[in-house]
Amino acid sequence: MARIAGIDIPRDKRVVISLTYIYGIGKVTAQKVLKEAGVSEDTRVRDLTEEELGKIRQAMDVYDTEGDLRREVSLNIKRLIEIGAYRGLRHRRGLPVRGQKTKNNSRTRKGPRKTMANKKK
Repeated sequence: MARIAGIDIPRDKRVVISLTYIYGIGKVTAQKVLKEAGVSEDTRVRDLTEEELGKIRQAMDVYDTEGDLRREVSLNIKRLIEIGAYRGLRHRRGLPVRGQKTKNNSRTRKGPRKTMANKKK
């Protein structure tokens, strides 16, 4: 297991895919990091040398990842809630934040239905 940014990335996958297991690193950013480090995207993680891993870690230092990024995002949400912004209210109520309709869909945010059927007497 190679350890980058405090995360054990999968050994049997290509490096460009394995880097996306790190929070805050998508495919495009992973490609930029590998280009900067001078490592081929097609290389498997198990085939990387310690020197190449060091170059990748050094190239990753530029980006906010994992704990720092999670903290920043949660503080941004907390700030929206505290100032009473519309987006903050949506976060507080557990409803969609980005303008989606809620009449029919949005089950992910609203949770399972709480139906009240008519009881027979």
